[in-house]
Amino acid sequence: MKVLSSTVVISIMVALIVLLLIVGAPAKPMRFIAHSTVKLGIGILFLFFFNVFGGAIGLHIPINLFTTVVSGFLGLFGVASLAAIQLFIIS
Repeated sequence: MKVLSSTVVISIMVALIVLLLIVGAPAKPMRFIAHSTVKLGIGILFLFFFNVFGGAIGLHIPINLFTTVVSGFLGLFGVASLAAIQLFIIS
């Protein structure tokens, strides 16, 4: 099985972005994808900072796809829910 190098993957992504900019993409699906990507990024940051500050009191939430989606789309309430699940149910 041949593995693609990171430069090839990045080149393909850049080529697709340039192609979409030249040809144009439907606005509504692209807006949804952009909003979802931003929310997932915010979710990752929420979890990262929670783990940094929660580590002092022994709380840790793993950063994976499920926890990122929950914290990204639910915001601080999602992080609080994940912390409660970690504290009361898992531990």
